[in-house]
Amino acid sequence: MSSNVNLADIEATKLETLWKHDLYTLQLKAPKPKRVVCQTYIPDRPPHYGREFHGKITREEANKLLSGEDGRYLVRESVRAQHQYTLSLRFEKQTKHFRLYYDGKHFVGDKRFDTVHDLVADGLIIMYLETHARDYIASMSNVAYEETPHYTLQKSHKLQKKKFFKDQGELTKIDDLRNGIKRIDIHDIDDEVYDDVIDVQMFEKKHVFKSHNYMGLPFCDYCGNFMWGLLAQGLKCEDCGFNAHRKCSEKVPNDCCPDLKHIHRIFGIDLTAVVKACNTVRPFIIDICVKEIENRGLNTEGLYRVSGLSDDVEAIKVALERDWDKAEQVFKTCDDVHVITGVLKMYLRSLPIPLITFDAYPHFLAALKKNPLDEKISGLKDVISTYLPPAHYQSLQYLIAHLERVSQHASENLMSAHNISTVLCPTLMRTPNIGLKPFQMNSWDQEIQVLEILIKHHSKIFK
Repeated sequence: MSSNVNLADIEATKLETLWKHDLYTLQLKAPKPKRVVCQTYIPDRPPHYGREFHGKITREEANKLLSGEDGRYLVRESVRAQHQYTLSLRFEKQTKHFRLYYDGKHFVGDKRFDTVHDLVADGLIIMYLETHARDYIASMSNVAYEETPHYTLQKSHKLQKKKFFKDQGELTKIDDLRNGIKRIDIHDIDDEVYDDVIDVQMFEKKHVFKSHNYMGLPFCDYCGNFMWGLLAQGLKCEDCGFNAHRKCSEKVPNDCCPDLKHIHRIFGIDLTAVVKACNTVRPFIIDICVKEIENRGLNTEGLYRVSGLSDDVEAIKVALERDWDKAEQVFKTCDDVHVITGVLKMYLRSLPIPLITFDAYPHFLAALKKNPLDEKISGLKDVISTYLPPAHYQSLQYLIAHLERVSQHASENLMSAHNISTVLCPTLMRTPNIGLKPFQMNSWDQEIQVLEILIKHHSKIFK
């Protein structure tokens, strides 16, 4: 019993030391902005400035007005250049001058502020910390990832999940998957069992960092330090919510684990982000579309070639975006299989990185140049296993198997492997050099050949 308590105490102590408050304490000591009010009437004062505007005064005059305590500031117009404005403020017993701009927001750099007062407050904090904690800030990202708050907090969750799979006797190749194995053979295994043996949380995915305005007291998930300032204090991953200083974000590995609360749509979202957020080996929309198509219309003439009504396709898209959980009910309201193929094609076209990725694209064309056919097949098999991200591999494998089944009904649906490839190659295999039309025209024929070989020899390539 006592050992358990001791372990709990140790764990609690460890969590307490994850977050470092030194920079927050230092921010509290930063000078506060103090507006120096102009005592005379300025007839041509710009409407977006208040009484901190002093009109056309020189640097020397600004220096006299700002003498005294740190944080004093004013706005002045350049004596030499009309309609050019300068923010002058007192810091460390010196007057500093910055070119001031306005485009609906006030700014001197990248950050935009509603008021000059907020701009000055943020600037004073940044200058104060960079002056008094320069060496600390320069070294704060020098931490091993295994010692970061993010890794520490996620470690126990991942271990519990891995233990669950091993206890079930289902995940026997999880370590191989981490080391680059993109698949587990699924012959003679149904889709549901196959889905269970893949731990999609181990799929590598880059973070999507964007500048973020934090409320409250934000801390970096990498170094554990406070993220200072009033606005745009750091970067936040749009998919998983990872918070980081800009410098720290450069050291974060590609281990993004998207959270559904950060993903507000399914069309136009990175494929790996969707599968990790939903914890499925493929986006559910691919699965449900394929199943609906195969249940309704493998014999339908012009499958994937004939377009469904665009309004119906858009209506299903909107319904899916609004409520994912009711996807099956949404498709039950559709009688036209061409509308369902249209939804699937729209989803695949909307992927920011196509199913056959831009990075893998040239390797596919290189494999096509090999002869004889067996060498092409072997080359494509190597390219798919080596260059496609795991989520893309799983989705492509599933989709190509479906397209092979479509081609087996070519006598009725008139969609041979060649015809299917001609229709879908712009969707599945987009030309990276889209601006180079001669290259694009030449590559289309090669793209069609690649997809045709994938469909015809699916069992060999994905075995």
